[in-house]
Amino acid sequence: MKWLIFAAVLAAVLLVWRNVVAAAAPTIGQEAPAFSLPDQNGKTVDLASFKGKWVALYFYPRDDTPGCTRQACGFRDDRQALKQMGCEVIGVSVDSSASHAAFAQKFQLPFTLLADDGGETAARYGSLINLGVAKFARRNTFLIDPQGKVARVYLSARASRNSKDVIEDLKRLGAA
Repeated sequence: MKWLIFAAVLAAVLLVWRNVVAAAAPTIGQEAPAFSLPDQNGKTVDLASFKGKWVALYFYPRDDTPGCTRQACGFRDDRQALKQMGCEVIGVSVDSSASHAAFAQKFQLPFTLLADDGGETAARYGSLINLGVAKFARRNTFLIDPQGKVARVYLSARASRNSKDVIEDLKRLGAA
């Protein structure tokens, strides 16, 4: 009987683990996975429209939570420096466009927030946590070069330093 309980628990753990562990994140030098998602205003945005520019594509768990707010406000506060280097900022979570609109308005976020309702884009970037009943994006950031290739990967990015880390790497990579 103990073995049966052990086997059932092990099977449940493996099932949850399979759903929680996302696909591998793209690596440096790979083509960034394409996406087409609605922004906070309901307008469809795709990665191809940013060709020729650097893109800081950051995934975050939820709008208006402490860590996500800190991360977003860091990108907001550093937006001018990022713009001067030719870098656009795009935030992505599984929250809705309406949630993104309220979040952007509350914290005066001047950049694009994309609604990945189903989590497909987060999954392609190895940034989806799927618990079955709930999905969240992992706090991962991808710096995409003007040719559309992944230049840097920040897995489990630190909310308080993410924008600064991107700026430092843009300088090292010789961004304008």
